[in-house]
Amino acid sequence: MMNCLFTHKSKFLALIAALLLGACAMGDSPTGSQDEINQIQSQLLGDMPLPTGAKIMGSDSLIIGRGDGWVGRVNISALQGATDVYAFFQSEYPKAGWTTVTATKAKTSFLVFTKGDRTCAVEINEGSLAGPKSIITITSSPKNANVIAPTRKP
Repeated sequence: MMNCLFTHKSKFLALIAALLLGACAMGDSPTGSQDEINQIQSQLLGDMPLPTGAKIMGSDSLIIGRGDGWVGRVNISALQGATDVYAFFQSEYPKAGWTTVTATKAKTSFLVFTKGDRTCAVEINEGSLAGPKSIITITSSPKNANVIAPTRKP
C-alpha cells in the first residue's frame, strides 16, 4: 500500500512540474492564427522576415516605431534549432535586400546586415528543453547614428 501511494505521489509531482515548466515556457506569446501572428509581426518588423512559426516575446522586447523604420531590440522564440535559424537568416535576408556584413556560426551565432541607412544585428542561441528550440535577438538601428564617445576626465 505504501509503495503504491509513493508511486502515485511521484507521478503526480512529475505531472505538476511538467505543467509548471510548460506554463513558464509559454510567456506572453501572441495569440490567434499563425496568419494573424505573421501579419502583426510583419507590421512591426517590416522587411525583416522571421522563420516559420517564430513568435515575438513581447515582454523581452523594445520596439520603437514599426515597419521598415523600427529601432530597438526584439527577442523571438523559434521552433527550429539554432543551425536551421542561422541558415534561414543567411539565405532569406539577402533575398529581402539586406547585405551581409559579417556572420559567425558558434555556440552563440551572430550576423550583421545592412540595408539602406539601417543596420540589423542578429544573435541566435539554443533554446531550452521545455521552451523554444532557439532564441533570436534582433537589434535594429540607423547605420550611421551619431555616437559620441564619452570624454575622459584627467
